[in-house]
Amino acid sequence: MHAESATLVTLFVAPLNRLGVKYMVTGSLATSIYGDPRLTHDIDLVIALPDDTVDALHAAFDGAEFYVPPRDVIAVEAHRPLHGHFNIIHTGTALKADVYMIGADPLHRWAIDRRQATTIDGHTVWLAPPEYVVLRKLQYFRDGGSEKHLRDVRAMLRQLGPEVDRAFLEAETARLGLQAQLAMVTAEE
Repeated sequence: MHAESATLVTLFVAPLNRLGVKYMVTGSLATSIYGDPRLTHDIDLVIALPDDTVDALHAAFDGAEFYVPPRDVIAVEAHRPLHGHFNIIHTGTALKADVYMIGADPLHRWAIDRRQATTIDGHTVWLAPPEYVVLRKLQYFRDGGSEKHLRDVRAMLRQLGPEVDRAFLEAETARLGLQAQLAMVTAEE
């Protein structure tokens, strides 16, 4: 695990744990844990943020050490049914948290109920299930074309093997229109 990963956890996950906010780590950090480690300068978080925790979340990251959007921006993003998002930036290091709201996205909801705990640098970290990470990486590849997403998926599937629910993965790729992207990955297994 790279030092940046431990720093990301200390800066962004530890405060969420203290607040008791329900979250899961996804993106590059999750793929580094499930597959092959790689350097990342941000952390992707999906969170469930009830109205009564917006002020506490804002306060946890407010001050000279972090850039955090105003409370009303966070509240607006928390109420978006789909694609609610904001960033928190640690000003001293420029490390960033991309925070995605759970909203009404059925895959977010499925995943957050199945998140998995691990420990990094003495902190509990709730990881998105590997199937969720694979599906999102396939979407990012479809939408942006970056081969790194396919490499991440291949590494995860290779490392996790039978731990990945292939039946669920195939059903969800069909639902999300990602069969071609999954086929690109599985053709090389």
